[in-house]
Formats: sequence, structure tokens, C-alpha cells
Amino acid sequence: MQLLIDILQGSGLAGAAGLRPFLPALVAGALASADVGIDYEGTSFAFLEQPLWLLAVVVALIAVVVLSRRETIAGRVESATQGIGIGLGALLFAGTLADNTDIWWPGLLAGGLCAALAAAATRSLTTRVRARLDAEARAALPVYLEGSAVLLAGLAVVAAPISVLALGFFAFLLRGAKRREGEKYAGLRILR
Repeated sequence: MQLLIDILQGSGLAGAAGLRPFLPALVAGALASADVGIDYEGTSFAFLEQPLWLLAVVVALIAVVVLSRRETIAGRVESATQGIGIGLGALLFAGTLADNTDIWWPGLLAGGLCAALAAAATRSLTTRVRARLDAEARAALPVYLEGSAVLLAGLAVVAAPISVLALGFFAFLLRGAKRREGEKYAGLRILR
């Protein structure tokens, strides 16, 4: 039973990291430091709850926020952030598995996949939403994503089954985006 809870916690944390990487890593580290739901101490992933790691995550978050304000490189910063999210998702999932078992390496693969699913669904959704919003609402979109990522990370630790719903929602969003892509040019075939 504990292994199932660890898998659910890890998948939720990885999904949250795929959504936005830095704040979920801080939430997981803070909860692990307080031994609430997870504890990386005594594992190979003990660094995830160390103050130096948490400070490095904060510095990276600040750097990304500053760099993303430059419109010339905003797209590259967003792509790099998603890559970091996949890496952090893999670490968080593996660390969660390592808390109660010696076999943590499947968490690297599964965490990367969960984070990649969340990142792809989020990228697709934000691309569609940004096109419809005015400048002021578009500027608030990252705040909503960060808040959603923090909420998912916290819920994944204290109420692990919520992770299944979150991953299902990400899959639903991604499937809907793929379906819309196919419909986009469907009317053009008639013109031939």
C-alpha cells in the first residue's frame, strides 16, 4: 500500500513540476524538511530538502522570471523551463520512491514522463489561451500556472490519489489539443 501512495505522490509532484518546475520543488522540499507526507532524509535524494538546494531553486526561479520578461528570448526561456521541469519531475518522483524503498530508478523514467505529459498539455493550452487574451490577462497567466502547480504539489503529498485526476486531466487536455489540430484544416479539403 505504501508503494502505491509513493507512486501517486511522485506522479503528482512530477506533474506539478511539468506544469511549472520551481515552486513545486520548493513545496516538496519544504514538506520533506518538516517530514509532512514525504521525507528525503536518509536517501540519495536528501539534497532535495537541504537549504542550499532550496536556495538554488529560488535563484533559478528569479532568473527565469527576469529572463522571461525579455520578449526576444521568452520562447527559449519557456522551452528551457519545461526541460528543467521534466528533470525536476524525474528527481521528485525518484526521491519519493526512495523514501520507502531501495528501488528508486523507475521514478526517474516515470517522473520524466509525467512531467512531459503535464508540460505538453500546458504548452498546448497556454498557446491557445494566450491568443485569445488581452495583454493584461496574458501577463497574469504565469501566476495562475504557478498557483496551480503549487496546489497540485501540495495536494499530491497530502492527498496522493488526486494525482490520478491531475494526470488524467493533462491527458484530456493534450488529446483535445491534438483533436483540434486535426479539425483545423478539415474544411480546406472540401475546397478541392
